[in-house]
Amino acid sequence: MKVAKVTAYGGPQTIVFDEVPEPVVQGGQVLVQVMAAPVTAGDVRIRSGKVPRGFGTVLRLVFGWNAPRNPVQGWSFAGVVLGGEGFAPGTRVFGISGINGGAHGQQVAVATQKVLALPEEMSFEQGAAFWFGGLTAAEFLINKAALQLGETVLINGATGAVGSAAIQIARSMGAKVTAVCSAPNAELARSLGAEAVIDYRTTQISGRYDVILDVIGTLPWKQAQPCLAPGGRLCLITADLVQTLGATFWPMRAGRRVIAGTSGEGRAKMERLLALYHSGAYQPVLGQIFAFDDIRSAHARAESFSKPGTLVLRVTP
Repeated sequence: MKVAKVTAYGGPQTIVFDEVPEPVVQGGQVLVQVMAAPVTAGDVRIRSGKVPRGFGTVLRLVFGWNAPRNPVQGWSFAGVVLGGEGFAPGTRVFGISGINGGAHGQQVAVATQKVLALPEEMSFEQGAAFWFGGLTAAEFLINKAALQLGETVLINGATGAVGSAAIQIARSMGAKVTAVCSAPNAELARSLGAEAVIDYRTTQISGRYDVILDVIGTLPWKQAQPCLAPGGRLCLITADLVQTLGATFWPMRAGRRVIAGTSGEGRAKMERLLALYHSGAYQPVLGQIFAFDDIRSAHARAESFSKPGTLVLRVTP
């Protein structure tokens, strides 16, 4: 089968195509023909080796020193079951391959617990865009920040995969949302539920908010503090090592809380996000779609960290 491999840390040119044996399905796994898969910020960071300050050595220790030891990336997917446990062959599914990747190939074998039936009305491309931003946004807003009805939320980086999901989920929880994005994406932010939009290129962030969600890593504690209401929570979705350690060992500051860390991807959280979708509270925002052969262009676009929605590869035409 055809896969896209990352051969070394570096630019999109380090990605090459290769033919490899089809996956061998183990017990408790399902084999899926991948129809579509996203190119996420995580894929970009693992391929490039460019991570928030202080995490460079950590990345190489975890993923491989000179190149990713799992060269086929792809954190999630949508496709059709070929075999394995839990689903009949031919079932349309979507799920998470996780840190081990594998979805940037024509077939992937993953744990059945990380796979759900794809809703009938959802395309494979929408299914591929579903998990990455939605799970992160839900984790930070619901679990970590404990967002409450009537609170105010500022989302810095509001129209990418995470930000677009966060606008919708915060709005569904009864919060008042202010989105920070570029002017061309302002209409998208409003259509998702933002009551106010700040163009970061022309306008300084101001106001007081109960929760600030810093998706892109440009609003650390020092800059965010004047905009946090008493009892407010600053959620650093993109944080460097010092910020992460600070949030762990010194979370309470001047009556406000700093939150960092990773988001979960277990079955219960997947089912919660799917329930949000069915209730009308969340819809994946599908960005540009690329042919599988054009994966390098998808990585280059994703590396700008300024694209709307989630970029998706059409792996199997």
